[in-house]
Amino acid sequence: MKNFIQKLFNSLSLSKKDYSKNRFCIYDFANPIWTKKGYGQFSEEAYKKNVIANRCVSLIARSAASVDWLAFDANNNIIKNHPILKLLHQPNPANGGAEFFETLYSHKIISGNAYVFANKNSGGDIVELYLFRPDRVEIIPGIGASPKGYIYTVGDKKTLYRVDSVTSKSDVLHLRNFNPLDDWYGLSQIEAASYSIDLHNQSSAWNQALLQNGARPSGALIIKGVDGASSYLNKEQFGRLQEQLQEKFTGSANAGRPLLLEGGLEWKDMSYSPKDMDFLEAKNSAARDIALAFGVPPQLLGIKGDNTYNNMQEARLAFWEETVIPLIDKTVDALNNWLATSFGANFKIGYDAQNISALSSKQEMLWNRVQNADFMTNNEKRAAVGLPPV
Repeated sequence: MKNFIQKLFNSLSLSKKDYSKNRFCIYDFANPIWTKKGYGQFSEEAYKKNVIANRCVSLIARSAASVDWLAFDANNNIIKNHPILKLLHQPNPANGGAEFFETLYSHKIISGNAYVFANKNSGGDIVELYLFRPDRVEIIPGIGASPKGYIYTVGDKKTLYRVDSVTSKSDVLHLRNFNPLDDWYGLSQIEAASYSIDLHNQSSAWNQALLQNGARPSGALIIKGVDGASSYLNKEQFGRLQEQLQEKFTGSANAGRPLLLEGGLEWKDMSYSPKDMDFLEAKNSAARDIALAFGVPPQLLGIKGDNTYNNMQEARLAFWEETVIPLIDKTVDALNNWLATSFGANFKIGYDAQNISALSSKQEMLWNRVQNADFMTNNEKRAAVGLPPV
């Protein structure tokens, strides 16, 4: 078996990682395919270093992972205690359902791609679900819309997961964002916000450097000689003065300390004009652009200067309807096509939208309209709000 796998890898002519270009290349006979996703760079610069991007990713992923899973039969009736619900609530021994799906959504937002692996027992039944880190997965392109397989690399170990050429079924589910320029890999939302993230990071670095240098713009020491004429320091005097300034008069701990000047020395402030101080507004503008790229209302992040919605309730409702719900719906569709069919026909999974607190105001409006509709029967009213007939 080991020799067969080795021959299979050799026949695919897989290349090594090209670290110089920070890309991966896969050769399928004569046609290479590249993934240009810098997952490591996106994670470092956006998720780890940028507070706005980190909060956006966390807010979306945690919100989407908080919904309750449901199982439905062919007549759209709820099935309780179905085996698939147990799997979704506890995908594997190491992860609970909320943690598993929060990681899945985070992968998809940061990378544009998320990969779920179904572990099966000897009888072919799915017993566990695991997530693959996106930067460790390489796709073998196929002739049609489906790939030939996936290769998961950890260290020096490569594992091949084939895709059935007829049914397009595989033990790996690939969830990806739309990418207009790539047939196989999804587009990261961080890539769309990359310029704003860089600007926000640079503004934070500038602000930190300003704090470390006394929390104000620097000034200049002017040396005056006799009758106000300019004078010069020798090399030893210049070095001693520079060393004293760096040790005793720079840094946030020395902010406000009085500067004692010897004869002939005069301090002159070098301040910035209001136009030069526009970096603060530029930072807030970059933060709003980052939130816009992720689909998070800036009001939910506490960003100043943005009051698109009248109150926080409206902002939360828009966030769920425009960002979270579409993300969950796409995931449900993919899981129904890939996972639910393994548990029998005439069956599907969904989630409890009635239990989402952010949508409660909209549901109340719907209930009030339906209740006051005297032209509808009781069963028609129940059907309008998603309840079974009586």
